[in-house]
Amino acid sequence: MLAAIALFFLLREHWAHVSGNWVYLILLLCPLMHLFGHGGHHGGHRSNDTDSEKR
Repeated sequence: MLAAIALFFLLREHWAHVSGNWVYLILLLCPLMHLFGHGGHHGGHRSNDTDSEKR
């Protein structure tokens, strides 16, 4: 809850800077979302390897 309040006041004070650069902030978030969002996709690769070893 404290972090949400701090974020609110930080954005309120620096809104002119944030709103002027929102396009760049979104572009910076895309690689981070890509890196952290694909963490659960690697489980399927292991099951394919074990299936081919059983044959």
